[in-house]
Amino acid sequence: MLTPRQTPGSLATSLSPEGWRLEIPAGPAGRYRLAQVDDYADLARRSFPWQPPFSLSLRARASQESIPGTWGFGLWNDPFSLSLGFGGAQRSPALPDAAWFFFASPPNYLSLHDDLPAQGGLAATFQSQRISPVWMALGSIALPALALPPLARRLRRLGRRFVSQDAALLTANPVEWHKYQMDWESDRVVFRLDGSLVLETRVTPVPPLGLVMWVDNQYAAWPPDGRVKFGALANHQPAWIEIDEIRIA
Repeated sequence: MLTPRQTPGSLATSLSPEGWRLEIPAGPAGRYRLAQVDDYADLARRSFPWQPPFSLSLRARASQESIPGTWGFGLWNDPFSLSLGFGGAQRSPALPDAAWFFFASPPNYLSLHDDLPAQGGLAATFQSQRISPVWMALGSIALPALALPPLARRLRRLGRRFVSQDAALLTANPVEWHKYQMDWESDRVVFRLDGSLVLETRVTPVPPLGLVMWVDNQYAAWPPDGRVKFGALANHQPAWIEIDEIRIA
């Protein structure tokens, strides 16, 4: 069962048993806005509900070609576990595992690998090594180094040893209705857009994962030059996505 979560002024509205409208209001930079539905908010990460084989299909459209921030739908392990005032289970940070359709406006840059697309509409997966919370806490000591581009570039290269990725760029206009399908098996993930194959990859996330659908105004960038940036973008008009015909198997 999908549960809505939203920041003040945002809306996560059920349109039918198989459809949602997620909308964030217009607003300035520096203030985070989110509308989301998910099925893991109150669960420990080890109790997230989904493992392969898993199939998700739905139709979706967006209010504009490039919503400032990010939006999408699919599976992940909620690695950062930011409650954002919504409550829910408290979880330790982890490295990312995900398989999803992900849309990221500039200045987002969401790849550690220079040969993969890092913004725009993406079919994408992340597969990370399991690291204990103790080592994750010790690793946080290195976070101040991200402010220094030469050291940040080295850490970015080091990150490739622990986080594998694959991604393909989507060329369809997201303002129009499209059918998205993702099939996750133990040894591969297959993505289709309007019935056509867009990505088949052996980079498969480590289960269990939770289902999420969202739109927000957040950005994060760790480009090859090492200049790490993150924050909340201005959106000068309300931004929304509509999703229907959700099928999960």
